[in-house]
Amino acid sequence: MNIISATYLISSPSVDKCPPADKPEYAFIGRSNVGKSSLINMLCDRQNLAKTSATPGKTQLINHFVIQSDPSAAGKKKNATISWYMTDLPGYGYAKVGQGQRASWKKMIEGYLRNRSNLVVVFVLIDVRHDPQAIDLAFIRQLGEWRVPFCIVFTKSDKENQRTVQMNKKQFLDTLSKDWEYLPPHFVTSAVKQRGRKEILTYIAECNESLQQLTP
Repeated sequence: MNIISATYLISSPSVDKCPPADKPEYAFIGRSNVGKSSLINMLCDRQNLAKTSATPGKTQLINHFVIQSDPSAAGKKKNATISWYMTDLPGYGYAKVGQGQRASWKKMIEGYLRNRSNLVVVFVLIDVRHDPQAIDLAFIRQLGEWRVPFCIVFTKSDKENQRTVQMNKKQFLDTLSKDWEYLPPHFVTSAVKQRGRKEILTYIAECNESLQQLTP
């Protein structure tokens, strides 16, 4: 897949304020400071598309971007442009806000995940530098209860040696396998080295292709 353009569209406080559900949509979420904005910028090859910050909890609304892509790299005709949404969701687990703010974010995220009819898949970002975190496992378990399709994206792989990266990835997937019969697709990424970009974009292109085949 070749990204032709990536444009910020709107930030919404709730799912009913989001743009029309008329395009395939791919959402990105993870613990605060997991590298979500950097990953989105890397995937779109745009340095400042999603705002990055050293301060956790910067993303507080549902941020929509409109992506125009050419799937020719996946064997399709050139100029067969496809339009879809990429969505940046607030991070979960940020403790340095009030209880009311956390409850508001939780309600907003749940409302979006359970009611956004065009949502194809949620990319759950996991910091590969750490052992499995209870908050990540709990969120993934919740997605399962809501029947929301998801993938796992291991981030910041450039900040550890590859042996540690592989060990932590395996440990996380092994932990998931205790509760899940089938493991979801997963990707190892580095926004600095652009690792995983091709794999994630190919996955999205394949999803878009499958949806087009289902459209009368």
